[in-house]
Amino acid sequence: MQWIPPINPKRFHLEELLAARDISLDWLNSNDLDPHSPANIARHSITKAAEIIPFHYRDAVTDSPEVLSWLAELVAQARDDQAGRGAPTATVTHGRSLLLLGPTGTGKTHQAYGAIRELAITGVAATWVVTTAADMYAALRPRHGIDSEAEFRRYRNASILLLDDLGAERKPTEFTEEVNFRLINWRYENQLPTLITSNLVPKEISARLGDRVTSRLIEMCQRVVFKGPDRRRGEAA
Repeated sequence: MQWIPPINPKRFHLEELLAARDISLDWLNSNDLDPHSPANIARHSITKAAEIIPFHYRDAVTDSPEVLSWLAELVAQARDDQAGRGAPTATVTHGRSLLLLGPTGTGKTHQAYGAIRELAITGVAATWVVTTAADMYAALRPRHGIDSEAEFRRYRNASILLLDDLGAERKPTEFTEEVNFRLINWRYENQLPTLITSNLVPKEISARLGDRVTSRLIEMCQRVVFKGPDRRRGEAA
């Protein structure tokens, strides 16, 4: 990992996040020239997070106790693994997954992108792959000149995956059912942490995703249900 020079907190919309977690800018921008220091890892993670987080969510801060607890568990596990291996950095590689459920506009995606930013400032390394389910299916559809299996492995093997809007398609096809099962089954068997959002309510999951996927999600994921009105409509009004 390369050394990252001090960063401007305004550029990365960090003021609220750092204040909420009582992290000082002096620590974040400490100039020790050590590429493996937690502060340098945090700066590196913040810059990488900014590259994958959509503009709309650039200042997202999660306030869900369940999301924060899940992240704390991943961080603790990464640090325990670092100590056990004598590794230079703490890195998220394995752990539980999290399933955020609830109607459209209840803040699931905001919480998910807030989780990426939250993890970035801990000084624990995490390599995220981020996609919506619809974008993933589109990327994997067979077409000339594209290695669909290589693309699938990018999602399947991600150290930590954000899969947004799973189950949004009204009529699942054989193709989407196969992709869902292969992806979830691999990540279930290898205990790869996955953050999933879905507009489905709990009783709809099995009907939309199938029993095999649902069974694995139940075991691998902590489930969080969001309720309330569509916040986007309120903001528009």
